[in-house]
Amino acid sequence: MAENLRKPEWLKVKIASGENFEKVKQTVSKHHLHTICESGKCPNKSKCWTMGTATFMISGDICTRSCKFCATKTGKPLPLNSQEPMRLAESIRLMHLNYCVITSVDRDDLPDKGAQHWFDCITAVRELNPATKIEVLIPDFDGKAEWIQKVCDAKPDVIGHNLETVKRLSPQVRSRADYKTSLKTLAYIAQSGIVAKSGIMVGIGETKDEVVELMEDLRSVGCELFTIGQYLQPGPQNIDVVEYIHPDLFAFYKEKGLALGFKAVESAPYVRSSYMAEQAYINSKLA
Repeated sequence: MAENLRKPEWLKVKIASGENFEKVKQTVSKHHLHTICESGKCPNKSKCWTMGTATFMISGDICTRSCKFCATKTGKPLPLNSQEPMRLAESIRLMHLNYCVITSVDRDDLPDKGAQHWFDCITAVRELNPATKIEVLIPDFDGKAEWIQKVCDAKPDVIGHNLETVKRLSPQVRSRADYKTSLKTLAYIAQSGIVAKSGIMVGIGETKDEVVELMEDLRSVGCELFTIGQYLQPGPQNIDVVEYIHPDLFAFYKEKGLALGFKAVESAPYVRSSYMAEQAYINSKLA
């Protein structure tokens, strides 16, 4: 089906570069860090790096899950790097970030799914960059309260966990995570008093009503921030794009989300969960 689709004009963007782009590239390389910008083949990489920011990915670059939409490598991960927390914190300091976003691969190979390493990374960033706001995008930790709590104990400003797609399509798109467990994870985050955030991609066969139902489900568990963007197939091994969603429908989703009570909704073709995260947080007035 994807072979018959041509990218519409609104999905054609210019590749940016420049001094900031090179600075981010060098900082990430020097400190042996991973970014979801690269591992996930994010279409916003050039724009974000040119703005002097990046989304850091901890716990390695090999995921234990094999979700059909994701470009991140799947397999047996390497052991955790004990130097990563300080390298991450130092990179954020060198980049003079007022707001940072950190995500990770899934580490189902570890007894705590990587929760302690999450705690160590957030704590190191906070100690070296006390004025920097910290947003994290976490796995579901199989919905286990003690592991989610470990991340909450580090007190990031925002904790995100993505539903990725509507309830009906979730089993087809995600390899181990499921819709119910993700909602449970987000409910725990919200109940802890930390701002909860989630995001989805569209264009893989969902209906408008299903997206609205998903937004209602998120609000029911206390999710405050929401992102929605166009799915773009990162490689031939990934699921096909079913349709390219028109900007008018993205505008409808944003209006509907705000009406449902989200404090901020980012909804546009190239929106990703970490895209313009600082501005969304500011706009939410949750700071």
